[in-house]
Amino acid sequence: MHRVGFIVPQRFQLMSLAALTAFEIVNLPPADQRYDIHLLSEHGGPVRSSAGMTLQTEPFGDPAFDTVIVGSITEMDMPSSGAAMIAFVREAAKASRRVASICSGAFVLAEAGLLSGRRATMHWAHAASFRARFPDVRAEEDRIFINDGSVWTSAGMTAGIDLVLALIDNDLGPEAAKMVARLLVMNQRRMGGQKQHSALLDMTPKSDRIELVLAHIRHNLRNPLTIEELAAVANLSPRQFSRAFLTETGQSPAKAVERLRLEAARFMIEEGGTRSMSWRRRQDSWTANACVARSSGPSACHRRYCGETLDGRRRRLPDFGLSRSVAFESGTQRGAERRFRSSGSHVSIRVRHQIKPPR
Repeated sequence: MHRVGFIVPQRFQLMSLAALTAFEIVNLPPADQRYDIHLLSEHGGPVRSSAGMTLQTEPFGDPAFDTVIVGSITEMDMPSSGAAMIAFVREAAKASRRVASICSGAFVLAEAGLLSGRRATMHWAHAASFRARFPDVRAEEDRIFINDGSVWTSAGMTAGIDLVLALIDNDLGPEAAKMVARLLVMNQRRMGGQKQHSALLDMTPKSDRIELVLAHIRHNLRNPLTIEELAAVANLSPRQFSRAFLTETGQSPAKAVERLRLEAARFMIEEGGTRSMSWRRRQDSWTANACVARSSGPSACHRRYCGETLDGRRRRLPDFGLSRSVAFESGTQRGAERRFRSSGSHVSIRVRHQIKPPR
């Protein structure tokens, strides 16, 4: 059985406890109990949350857990941790198989010296102050969670659930993690390399019909998409659909498709996924509208949305011993393939952009 020690700080954020539900679901009958959860604090007893509710805890004691997780607090200006907290976390890191943090819990791990020279993430709103206080940590705020050796860190609030699902995957396999995600009624399981801020958040529609279109796009990113097809999903004429989509999302259908494809491609590049997509450019006005200029191509669009070129992202990636290949097909010129070499196997990722204007 895996013993999990969850450190509950004073004025803890209730949402950080949601991550423990994933462990709880794994323990549901008829399965054997896999996780033994202990709520910990410096002195034990009731600990008050930022919302005013209290939680009964055990005092710090034997630090030898399988996993120790530091919960988060609801503060924008993070205070320093007490000496007892830092000492316990340090001992737990030595005695336990792994340590983790949710949201602002990364500050505690950094104060204990566990993140020095490591990659770590936290809630994006804390990134600037975290970098200022801990310049020796490779902070990456645009991640859902990061695993660097025996240390795991997650972004804010709901990202803690994604981190725990990854821990369950690591312990019990992907099928157990998928089962938990289904029982939690999660729309999708987010991987560590995924951005904290999704393109879909910028496209929150007001009507169900445009919501259905976005869902259709997400499930058909590999396929050619036309205005006529998307309009049919919304049960509108192509021209009505184009106007309605722009009004509700603030961007054209072509731009929305492009952003979602770039986001998916970026995730697959960073995760080393083997799923294949392709990029196809067309000589029409919608190509320009989607900012896929022939002279700049996919890398320029990646720079526009992600702040760096594809080559720049490749150089920032850790060497996983893979030979990554990102291929781009063009409807007007031969496909150009950029091969990212190191050693071992090879992953091919294709991003397709094809959306036709209404006639």
